[in-house]
Amino acid sequence: MEYRQLGTTPLKVSIITLGTMTWGQQNSEAEAHAQLDMAVDAGVNLVDTAEMYPVPPKPETLGLTESYLGTWLAQPGNRSKVLVATKAAGPSKKLLQAAHLRQGHTRHDRVNLESALHDSLKRLKTDYVDLYQLHWPDRSTNHFGELGYRHVADESSIPIAETLDVLADFIKAGKVRCIGLSNETPWGVHQFLKLAELKGLPRVVSIQNPYNLLNRSFEIGLSEMAIREHVGLLAYSPLAFGALSGKYLHGVQPAGARMTLWERFSRYRGENAEQAITAYVQLALDHGLEPSQLALAWVNSRDFITSNIIGATSLEQLRINLASAHIQLSPEVIEGIERIHARISNPCP
Repeated sequence: MEYRQLGTTPLKVSIITLGTMTWGQQNSEAEAHAQLDMAVDAGVNLVDTAEMYPVPPKPETLGLTESYLGTWLAQPGNRSKVLVATKAAGPSKKLLQAAHLRQGHTRHDRVNLESALHDSLKRLKTDYVDLYQLHWPDRSTNHFGELGYRHVADESSIPIAETLDVLADFIKAGKVRCIGLSNETPWGVHQFLKLAELKGLPRVVSIQNPYNLLNRSFEIGLSEMAIREHVGLLAYSPLAFGALSGKYLHGVQPAGARMTLWERFSRYRGENAEQAITAYVQLALDHGLEPSQLALAWVNSRDFITSNIIGATSLEQLRINLASAHIQLSPEVIEGIERIHARISNPCP
């Protein structure tokens, strides 16, 4: 397993992170623990979760993902085996299905962030988290599949400096080791870094955004920021909800799969997506690779990536995905990927 530095911290994280958002919805507690055991045995040392998980978020399952991780962490010796990353939700301006979280009190101010962290620590059965992330911005911006930015004039949002003050106190109290962003923009990252420098507050060390062969929008603006400012990408949806495995091609709807179960996961569907996926799957097969491993190994190879967040609903899926950490794509495969990208660029931003 390869390990990369987490921002400007001394922490080293595995190139593969275990994602957890299916736990409590598609996976039981026992299955979650089996995934953790397999991932740790393979060298994974970072586990990513969120207070809002599992997804799709529902009142009756709220917090189960963190709770399942917590019962594993509570077993003797397990807390020292992994770094734990979790996320505080933002306001439910667009993500209305998360409005049930803390009765809709999810702004990034002191009262709400303190409540979020307290509840996460309780569910995780730990005194601290290694990486505490803001799940999405407090302000309105283009994220979760929205391509264009639409400005909201005179919008009321919590000032970033105020949010940073709260996060700084979490670090001083020993409840958080470092902080990160998620679903952020270049402007947002710049503001967090600028205010940290001006006010002597903690720097963000990572950004968790979508990145895969169907959505390379991170490369426009944010990739340079990630490298120059040491705010590396924790890539989520590297398989585009499993679409890049090829299992949904030609209208196939596998039983129990996410895009079969929930129509809301339509981000990686469409004619252009189908064409691109078909091409990437064929490229993988032409070179004797599993399509999912080609997609994951490509993400691993990017120089602005800190870690690649993989998820699975079965141990066999997890085994295949973990193996991507040991695959080096040939120049011919990389060239093939770029030819497809030039022809069908970012079909699912």
